[in-house]
Amino acid sequence: MDFGTKTVAGIIAQVALLLCSSSRTTGAEVCDSSLVSNLPPSSFRSSSQLSSSHAPGFAKLNRRDGAGGWSPLTSDRYQWLEVDLGERTKITAVATQGRYGSSDWLTSYLLMFSDTGHNWKQYRQEDSIGSFPGNSNADSVVQYKLQQPTVARFLRLIPLDWNPSGRIGLRLETYGCPYTSGVVSLDGSSSLVFRLSPSPRQASREVVSLKFKTLRNSGMLLRAEGEDGLGLSLELERGKLQLLLRQGSTSSSEPRRLASLGSLLDDQHWHHLVLERRSSRLNLTVDKHTERIQIPAEFSHWDIQQLSVGTVQSLVSQEPVVSKRNFHGCLENVLFNGLNLIELAKHKDHQVTLMGNVTFSCAESVSVAVTFPGPQSFLQLPGATAASSSSGGLSVGFQFRTWNKAGLLLTFDLPQEGGVVWLYLSEARLRLQIHKAGRALLELSAGSALNDGQWHSVELNSRRGRLSIIVDKEEGGSAHATPSFPVAVKSHLFFGGCPPENHRQECRNPFNVFQGCLRLLTLDDRLVDLILVQLKQLGIYSNLQIDMCGIINRCSPSRCEHGGRCSQSWTVFHCNCSDSGYSGATCHSPVYEQSCEAYKHNGNTSGPFYIDVDGSGPIKPQLVYCNMTEENTWMVIQHNNTKLTRVRPSPDINQLSVHFDYSTEEEQLLAAISQSEYCEQELSYHCRKSRLLNTPEGSPISWWLGGPGPGRVQTYWGGAQPGSQQCVCGLQGDCVDPQHYCNCDADRMEWTEDSGLLIHKESLPVRSLVLGDVRRPGSEAAYRVGPLRCHGDKNFWNAAFFDKETSYLHFPTFHGELSADISFLFKTTASSGVFLENLGIKDFIRIELSSSTRVVFSFDVGNGPLEVHVESIAPLSDNRWHRVRAERNVKEASLRLDGLPVATQEAPADGHLHLQLNSQLFIGGTASRQKGFRGCIRSLQLNGITLDLEERAEITPGVRPGCPGHCSSYGSLCQNQGRCVERASGFHCDCGLSAYTGVFCHTELSASFQSGTSVRYTFKEPYELSRNSSALPSSIYSDLTLRGENVSLSFRTNQSPALLLYVSSYHTEYLALLIDKHDKLEVRYKLDGSRDAVVLKSKVKSLANGQLHTVAIRRLTDTVSLQIDKNPREDFNLTSDGEFNAIKSLVLGRVHESADLDPDLSRLASLGFTGCLSVVRFNSISPLKAALLHPDTSPVVISGPLLQSSCGSSAAANPSAAENTHHLSDQSGSVGSGQPLVNAMRTDSALIGGVIAVVIFVVVTVLAITGRFLYRRKETYRNQEVKGVKREDSQDFHFNNQTDPQSVSSENPKEYFI
Repeated sequence: MDFGTKTVAGIIAQVALLLCSSSRTTGAEVCDSSLVSNLPPSSFRSSSQLSSSHAPGFAKLNRRDGAGGWSPLTSDRYQWLEVDLGERTKITAVATQGRYGSSDWLTSYLLMFSDTGHNWKQYRQEDSIGSFPGNSNADSVVQYKLQQPTVARFLRLIPLDWNPSGRIGLRLETYGCPYTSGVVSLDGSSSLVFRLSPSPRQASREVVSLKFKTLRNSGMLLRAEGEDGLGLSLELERGKLQLLLRQGSTSSSEPRRLASLGSLLDDQHWHHLVLERRSSRLNLTVDKHTERIQIPAEFSHWDIQQLSVGTVQSLVSQEPVVSKRNFHGCLENVLFNGLNLIELAKHKDHQVTLMGNVTFSCAESVSVAVTFPGPQSFLQLPGATAASSSSGGLSVGFQFRTWNKAGLLLTFDLPQEGGVVWLYLSEARLRLQIHKAGRALLELSAGSALNDGQWHSVELNSRRGRLSIIVDKEEGGSAHATPSFPVAVKSHLFFGGCPPENHRQECRNPFNVFQGCLRLLTLDDRLVDLILVQLKQLGIYSNLQIDMCGIINRCSPSRCEHGGRCSQSWTVFHCNCSDSGYSGATCHSPVYEQSCEAYKHNGNTSGPFYIDVDGSGPIKPQLVYCNMTEENTWMVIQHNNTKLTRVRPSPDINQLSVHFDYSTEEEQLLAAISQSEYCEQELSYHCRKSRLLNTPEGSPISWWLGGPGPGRVQTYWGGAQPGSQQCVCGLQGDCVDPQHYCNCDADRMEWTEDSGLLIHKESLPVRSLVLGDVRRPGSEAAYRVGPLRCHGDKNFWNAAFFDKETSYLHFPTFHGELSADISFLFKTTASSGVFLENLGIKDFIRIELSSSTRVVFSFDVGNGPLEVHVESIAPLSDNRWHRVRAERNVKEASLRLDGLPVATQEAPADGHLHLQLNSQLFIGGTASRQKGFRGCIRSLQLNGITLDLEERAEITPGVRPGCPGHCSSYGSLCQNQGRCVERASGFHCDCGLSAYTGVFCHTELSASFQSGTSVRYTFKEPYELSRNSSALPSSIYSDLTLRGENVSLSFRTNQSPALLLYVSSYHTEYLALLIDKHDKLEVRYKLDGSRDAVVLKSKVKSLANGQLHTVAIRRLTDTVSLQIDKNPREDFNLTSDGEFNAIKSLVLGRVHESADLDPDLSRLASLGFTGCLSVVRFNSISPLKAALLHPDTSPVVISGPLLQSSCGSSAAANPSAAENTHHLSDQSGSVGSGQPLVNAMRTDSALIGGVIAVVIFVVVTVLAITGRFLYRRKETYRNQEVKGVKREDSQDFHFNNQTDPQSVSSENPKEYFI
């Protein structure tokens, strides 16, 4: 028993060694013994030999026997040297050497391994690179340590390149150690069953591992079964391994798939499988790829009672379930929790039962495949046999597998002159065409989706006038025809393609060449010996790999990230990134910005946006609302109930618990909070005889949960400090009852509330709310948890300034082995400099400004340096922000610069994949301190992770945190004469000189006018001008006597005639803009009180048609230009002196003071204007903007209804359409926050009484305000130099009494960037 235990322990140790991902061994075992040097000559074979002294048996490292090594008869890529190690051996390294004393050596080669001497498997580094570096002379030894040790009996080396001045010459050695294992063969009806002892087990970890090899693409590999037939099974399905959950003991019950892993597992090579159960997770590993699965709830108390290997063994009946889906192949080292079940079976342990024909060896059938790698691959075979010649018929069969949708499988000429047959793939269907003299005589098609990488059988038969093609026998499809001519082979058959030198035109291929594998090729029901083909004893071939199928699944595992869908051809894979939120060759680069702040700086306005908080990281994009109308850019995340919700008393409920579900996933939510500079969430409780928190000394009656996951219990309320068990009134000392720290804790019958903002990010978001005082009779309450609101992007403005070429920042090594993306913004006045560099032993990655117009992205992953560059037409040294995005993945490298076309560089085919760096990452310079960057770098992100440049710059000489000056880059976002104003982190648009408003001064201000509406803007009275001229800002008051003006507005109306705008003076001079009775525009200037007005008439017609029209008038002394919409400009000349003296006021709509007007203009002024006016501007004055936004602090008088609307938008169909309007002329004060709630909560009678009271209160208030308003309006502008105007209320309008003109453009809190 001790000996058996030691044996099992030794086997487990060896299996564990095979599982590790490197070739390092434990201290107990050194696996580097020479394997070749002591082998006899009979263990060596080769494709050919130059002479007996160049035989393969002389190819031993450092030996000088014979001619000093092996050399083939001819030096080409069809030669090979094979070594038989005698038994399966673990191989860890290979060494090569040239032929002694010669000019013959290899410079590169391929390695193949096999257990049987057939069905070779190519060894690949990094799953991609097939070739190994060879020698540079005949004597030096080059050793390559295998990244993954392999187990094989046979080794074959295939020369690829050799010394061009010599020929192929080779001596070699392999290193490794003996390999022992337990192996069984199962034939589809046999199995191995392990029954566990019934004693209770408390194992926190259970592991099943094994190796398998098979030629069948389907079969039951393993089933673990517990009570009531509940079990997990591992089954092969179309060459993939499926982990299934099965209910019941029969295979007919419908399973549930938990995972799918691996591909092409029917290649008759060993594949390693591990299924680990740890805690609440399952880890499934196939070869080197692992998938982690959450254990279903059914398995929380599940114990394995039986393991069945090979077939489904009923736990109840103890009889195997006979099925075509049983496993057929070999198994090795089947381990359960360290027990080797094969060794137990050999020793006839009572827990292991063998069912059917089980042999303790691996009996493999020999199936020789041939690979057509393309593009010059072909196989030519003689087509005439005795059977086919006598019968005049044809029978060809084979199996193929490929990823390509198209390619020629077979072609041959017909005995009739000029006839040709093509059997080919097109759109993944099998098609047959017979052509003669340029026209198709016959076409057939069968099968579908034949490019799935599975083996598909094809039969082409022509007998007794009947032609047929059959795909996959009974499981596939077929097509038949009865041609009027015999279908037979004239001379040769060509598989896969045609010879490049085809002078006799025996082979014609108008289709793509075939790339894939063929096997089981038969002619007239006789199997073609492909080994004879390899030995050039049968047929002719080119560029084939015989006795192996070199198909690779490039989509398993998928290199497409973020849920991109992978598809492939024989040589490349493609990623479909649609609907993933990412782009690029591998769906790595994010499509969406990382914050609302970033969207704002792209020129976007408020609305819903997808944000990707970690860029190319694993967190998915989330949909949020970006509010860009305030000083800060707010990100708003909603949950399932943001309304004020009433709570009715219920004697059956002690506590009311409310849970809030957010519109984003947990990971997205927490990342968004973490990235933001500030977050808040409103929390309010409205109460009547319903207590909230109790006293700080007592137990809280109510609480809320907030923070990550389910949240932590919080006992403070909005506006208070965490842990205080207070409300905001307790913090401020103004609660309704001084003995309590919350208003609601006073427990009064009157409605009151405790409301405030939660601003501690660690406690956000609010997950749930627990209200405790909800069952007492007479108590009423309502709660509201607002949406989560956050502003600021800590990453977006994170910047550093490098003021010397020798200055730099350094960070830990960048790890971007398979996918690396780097993005940042820079600005500089220098013409060159390195932005970023990270070095490895040989590999490196670098981004630099190589000249004032070129950015270069260069790197090396082992294939030699590659470079991608983007050239800009304009200099990049313009001290403006420029954005760089570089990406490198297994398919390509790309570089983006601002909005210029992306530059790409494809990765070499079958090249190195892994970027291996080991030094520090240098930002703004290099390790050599040469070619450093001078300027600013901002928002630097590597694979979605932002580097904190400012924190590192604080402690680094020559580098300063932050980087001011953003208007040079973003100032163009300020539209319509908006002015860019710098801020420490960002900028804002000052719309004071613009008739527009909004974050970018882009929002048009429109109003709907009725006949009684009037807006009067007063400039200044004359005596005030003389008394205070020294204190007046020149930007406003210097033009009160004007020698020119710029007037612009948009209008929409059906009224004609109509007065649009009227400007008066104290000297009976005026300017009037009107539509006459013919629907044309008139401009009337009266600049001399003793003369009649000059009437300027436009030729543009139909202006009163209800459409939006734009008018621009410009006068300079006596020259006037008029522009209407996009019509040609009209120019006029005035006869007056050109001065508009002492302007008094500007009126929009009805003119009430019309005594000084001409009679016809007076009549028109009294009619008023009905329609829409928008973005009215008179020089630097925006009267309509003043009336709409600041009616109380501007020198405007509004009479009649004035409705702000979107009627001035070009999208509005007509001014009378339904609009979102806001009444400005009759505003009343806002009602206290508690009042609407009272009305909403009380009974019907209380509701009616409350409404009546509110109506009476509002009416009285309006009358009082109106009277006071009219009185103050009369006096306001006579005493303005005394009272002034509050700066924060008048940023947009230049009429305050400031001596410094710059102070007029004070910061508008609704138009900033942070």
